[in-house]
Amino acid sequence: MIRLFPRSIRARLTAIATAIAALVLFATSTFMLVTVPDSLRDVVRDRVEVSVRRIASDARAGDLSTAIEAPARVHFLEVVTPRGDVLAATTGRHVDRKLREFRPSELDKLYISETWARQEQNGDETHFLVMCMTVSTPDGPVTVYGASSLADVDRAITWFEAQTFVVTPLILASVAGITWLVVGFALRPVERIRAKLAEITGHDLSRRVPVPDTGDEITDLATTTNDTLDRLERSAETQRRFVADASHELRSPIAGLRTQLEVANAIPDETDWPATGAVALTAVERLTGIIDELLMLARLDAGTVAPRRVVDVCHLCVDQVRRRRDSRVVIVPDLCASAPVYGSPVQIDRLLTNLLDNATRHADTRIDLEVAVTDGQVVVTVTDDGEGIAPEDRERVFERFTRLDSAKAKDQSGSGLGLPLSREIALSHGGTLTIADHSPGARFVLVLPLYKGS
Repeated sequence: MIRLFPRSIRARLTAIATAIAALVLFATSTFMLVTVPDSLRDVVRDRVEVSVRRIASDARAGDLSTAIEAPARVHFLEVVTPRGDVLAATTGRHVDRKLREFRPSELDKLYISETWARQEQNGDETHFLVMCMTVSTPDGPVTVYGASSLADVDRAITWFEAQTFVVTPLILASVAGITWLVVGFALRPVERIRAKLAEITGHDLSRRVPVPDTGDEITDLATTTNDTLDRLERSAETQRRFVADASHELRSPIAGLRTQLEVANAIPDETDWPATGAVALTAVERLTGIIDELLMLARLDAGTVAPRRVVDVCHLCVDQVRRRRDSRVVIVPDLCASAPVYGSPVQIDRLLTNLLDNATRHADTRIDLEVAVTDGQVVVTVTDDGEGIAPEDRERVFERFTRLDSAKAKDQSGSGLGLPLSREIALSHGGTLTIADHSPGARFVLVLPLYKGS
């Protein structure tokens, strides 16, 4: 495919600036070439016409003098009879016959002509503008001639045309050169940014591009680029840590399961196979839970939106309480009549499951589950009567694979993914999940937008 414009921005801007300058110069030059010659000739024509009409008026009145004083820049004035006799003429001027070869055919009508004639003073051919008019006098009709040299006009036009066709290319070349240099200077920081970005690889995201102090759009570009690199570095670090933690979390149950099976296989006759199968099933269930949570987190990180509909959070909480009827701790519900939200039933149910599982692990005897509608929001509060969470750890528990020492002491099977997954679900639904001050125990507060209908 043929490119109409150069690939380089520098070349494109230079071409555009030069094209605009060429268009302006072409329009200006064309206008000047059309109007200037006529304007210069009009000046000469007006000068000669005034003189011819003045002499013609004198001839009509019979006041014609034999010696005529020609105004400045009028070459000659002459009054001639139909037979060719000169009645009056400019003093000291010799007239080439070619200047009065044509005769007017009508009375009182001004005729104009241009011709080349020889000057008697120096013998050079000169371009003349000639005007004549035939008028009636007391002694009969006479013709008044007047002429002025167009040599100055021709020289001015020639000089102007030369300037137009010589200076215009020089101006265009200057515009192109200046534009090339200015754009190159303006884009120099962009080239430095490009070169620095080319050096940055996925293995080393610590480098940053230089930020010029010009305060213009390029400064904004460099600042945004560095902000993006900051986010990429944090994301890459989080991903590396996530992969390492996931590998560690998966390795432990797999290693335990393998050890159990290797021991059982080594002494099959002494192995309690039902008990071994139960242990293996427990390990597989833990692996399945970790993988499910990892997959859901991956989908949320990728921005995948699960199928959504109107969900009543109160109904989901009722189901949660019913499923935990035989739990070691008592769940005390305090639910409003209805709390509709627009979201994924599976993900919201998983969020409630994680919160109640976490509360069950840490509660001593009781969990309070409250659902209320306040200021256009659905507020779910899960409160346990356990040891609580220190203020400095309330954000750490939402980091992936983070497990506090107290959690490890109470439950070795946790993965540290439940609470981070719960917060991601809340954020993907336009809500929040935080830990509020409460004693004794911990209080998790989930806030989701209330569905108000279409």
